[in-house]
Amino acid sequence: MVKFLALNSKLICRMKEGIFMFRNMRRSDKAITEKEALDLLAKGEYGILSTVGENGYAYGVPLSYCFRDGNIYFHAATEGLKIDNILFNNKVCFTVVGNTKLLPEQFSTNYESVIAFGKASIVEADEKMQGLKFIIEKYSPEFLQSGLEYIERAHSATKVMKIEVEKITGKAGRK
Repeated sequence: MVKFLALNSKLICRMKEGIFMFRNMRRSDKAITEKEALDLLAKGEYGILSTVGENGYAYGVPLSYCFRDGNIYFHAATEGLKIDNILFNNKVCFTVVGNTKLLPEQFSTNYESVIAFGKASIVEADEKMQGLKFIIEKYSPEFLQSGLEYIERAHSATKVMKIEVEKITGKAGRK
């Protein structure tokens, strides 16, 4: 169970394993509701996964994903920087930008975005297969049967990761 306490401009979350902090959104006047943020996360076409590696540098990579049951699922090759960074530090940030419209005469932009923070892990067995199925259902629903056959043939050549979302914020620039 997560308990939230406000402290200055930060949000402190008390969990079983300790305390971690998230800052409150600076432009809270542009905040969207949690439901709107979750809807944007569910319908987004792609997201940017941000991790930190052993060298201390941030790494942001665009990827396909799906959001189900409070978790973000994505797949990757069986090795690479994304996996190395998650194994080094599983705390990640995931960003999705929805609709945007430039307003050049106002020197502004109409936009919607969501940022999710959480802990990433590699999933195996049934959950791995379920995560791959979720991705097929999102991106290729009209080819579900052939997608499931593809997963059965190729699942050993991929890893599936899950981000357990701990904090989510969303905002929109509106006219």
